[in-house]
Order: sequence, then C-alpha cells, then structure tokens
Amino acid sequence: MSPKEPPSASAHIATVAPDFMALHEIIQKARQKLNQEHWDYIVGATETETTLKRNRLALDCLALKPRVLRNVGTVDTGLDFLGQRLALPVILAPVGSMEIFAAGGGATPAAAAQKFGVAHMLSSVCAPGIEGVAKAAPGALRLFQLYVHGDMAWVRDKIDRAVAAGVKAFCLTVDSAVYSRRERDISKRYLRRTHVPGREYQALLDWDQVAAIRAICPLPMILKGIETAEDASLALEHGIDMVYVSNHGGRQLDHGRGTMDVLPEIVETVNKRATIIIDGGFNRGTDLVKALAMGADLIGLGRMQCLGLAAGGEDGLVRLLELLQQETQIAMGLMGATDLKALTAAGIAKAQPVVPPSVFSAFPLLNLDEKAFY
Repeated sequence: MSPKEPPSASAHIATVAPDFMALHEIIQKARQKLNQEHWDYIVGATETETTLKRNRLALDCLALKPRVLRNVGTVDTGLDFLGQRLALPVILAPVGSMEIFAAGGGATPAAAAQKFGVAHMLSSVCAPGIEGVAKAAPGALRLFQLYVHGDMAWVRDKIDRAVAAGVKAFCLTVDSAVYSRRERDISKRYLRRTHVPGREYQALLDWDQVAAIRAICPLPMILKGIETAEDASLALEHGIDMVYVSNHGGRQLDHGRGTMDVLPEIVETVNKRATIIIDGGFNRGTDLVKALAMGADLIGLGRMQCLGLAAGGEDGLVRLLELLQQETQIAMGLMGATDLKALTAAGIAKAQPVVPPSVFSAFPLLNLDEKAFY
C-alpha cells in the first residue's frame, strides 16, 4: 500500500473571503468594523467576567495525546445529525439581536450554515423570526431556541410555527431566570433589552412547565444551560433529547465553572441516553477536538459566529467555518483519528495552561488596540 498524503494547509482552498488566511485575521477585521458598544456586547460577560475566563482556562488545562502511524490519508470531520450530514460537528448557537452583526439578522448565519454544512439555531429574540429564516435558508438544518416570554398558549404558538417552518428541534434556554449585570454595557450606559415584555415568564419556568411543553412538542427537545449532573439527570427524566451544556458564554452567573470542567459529569450522567451539545469559549479546531474526545457530540459557536459575520457577512462566516474545519482536520490527523468516533478520552491529558485566560487568549497573534481590556 502506498503512503497517502496527510491533511495539510495546502489541501484547503478558500471558497469565499480568501483574504482571511487565519482566524485571528477575521477577529481583527470584526473589531475594525464594530463600534465599541457592539464590540463589548459580544466579547464581554457578566460582572468580573470570571466565568468567561474559566471557559478558556478549562480548555487550556487539557492537552492532546497524539498517536502515530495510523494511516490518516483521509480524515472525515463530518457527522449525521437529525437526518442531515454536517461537514463539521458545529451548531451556530442562538444569539439575540444578530442584526448588530449582519444586516439580515438570523437569516444570514442560517444561509452560511446551509452553504457550509453546519446546523443553525435561531434565537427567539432575533429578527427576522422563524418564517423569515426558513425562507432565507430552506435547506439548512434549522433549530429554534425559545426564551419563555408568555403563557402556555404563547409557547404552543411558537412550537406550531417552528414545526410548520421545518425546524428540526426545539430548545428552551434555562439559565436565564434572572438577567445578569453586564458591566461593560452598564459602565457606558448601554442598557440593551433590560425591559423585554414577558420576561417575567422566564423567571417562572420550572420542571413542571418543561414537562408540559414536552407533552405538546412533537420535535426533539433541547435544554440549553445545563451545568450540573443533577439537572442533566432531571432533563432525562423529563424526556429531553439533547442536553446543552452552557453557561451563556459567561454572560449570566459570574464565578461559575468552565463548561469543559462541567462536561465529564454530564457525560457520565447522560451515558449516551441523549445528545450532548456544549459551548463556551470554543475558538479553535483543537478546542473542538478536545470536546469531542471528552464526550460531546456537537459544539456551539456564539462569539466566533458573530465575529465572522461582522468581519465579512455570510462569506466571512463561511470562511471562518472553513478555517475551523481545516484546523480540526489537521488536529485529528496528527492525533491519529480518521473520523470523529476515533476521538476518545484516551487522547486527552491534564496540563498546565501557558497563557492567562481571556476571551481571545487562543489567538496570540491578535493585535487589538485595547488588548488590555478586550
């Protein structure tokens, strides 16, 4: 058998936005285009921003253990999910007010998801809404996330509209009972969405209501914001199909754990009885590899999605996904993994971090004027 050429950077040709050759260049361009309020809205977190930093710290405390001589001439980063083949195990996470970063709001990342081949989850507080996104990206694998801002009749209407629009899964965000203090915004008196009509219903959401919603929802259901084994167990008891490990990117509870620190107990509790999604500081292909090896099924991208859109719209986000796939494929090849199933906890070791954690500590070549405050 003749040796096969391993994955290499030269094997990947940019289909869009070819000027972006590295992920930090996309972030740099996004900073140039966003005003201070919009920049801080996406890169910031709550109060001391400790949870945000711990998301990165938890990833940086894991090292990869490569295996060699495994014949990695072909490396497949794809997977089947909800009846569609994805090119990368990624969900574009729900982000409110997406129109800040793309003129088309939620329709633009959905179109990018369709073009590249990842899933898209629309936030219920993002224009142009369920039907508008479905029209813009009918072939995308579309999911819908709901903040409960109304009674059960209101929720039922959202479910009915999602089903009619071809949404494949229905998600409740459960870590937002109380709106947090985001001091980057407060210090500039940039107070967004602090008085949303119906927000009081989110505070009243409990397991009884989850059961009631599960009973009327014909779609696979996701709970986003699970951070403990106890709540993962309750989710399974209530018929939840997907457990989404998330701390809202550090934007809700300060001094929480990094999601990769939480993941092992969730994986043990779920024990393959539900799909596990995770987000929180995932910026590089090696980050994806770590999460998959530790038992996650898919990874959500929030901040990186917004920065790709801000840098170059739909094409900017597609290019970001191309670069992320390239990094993932190379990391897998060097790990000796030819597909996602080959990534296991045996390929992970504890390690000491080498840089202080921050929202962009994964990008040592990034040069921002306000680097001390990003």
